Amino acid sequence: MVLAKGEKDAGTILLVTMYHGENTQLYERMPQLDGTRTFVQSKAQDPENPLEFSEYLERRRKQDPDIWILELDIEDPQRFIDLLPN
Repeated sequence: MVLAKGEKDAGTILLVTMYHGENTQLYERMPQLDGTRTFVQSKAQDPENPLEFSEYLERRRKQDPDIWILELDIEDPQRFIDLLPN
């Protein structure tokens, strides 16, 4: 599901992953030493304070109106992330 639709040619992409609505994590593309830009986990939802994760996404959205936030509810999020191109 698209949570935030940003600039089609230049917007940053954030991936929110979960499995059956649990274990929510945020991945974003980060520059690596070898020049590639891979998706790395930048945040995980705290089960004790789930609202904090949503608030964080909202702050990111306000800071960058070009941002794309995509939500994926998939069985093996890490496997999916590992298959994405650099």
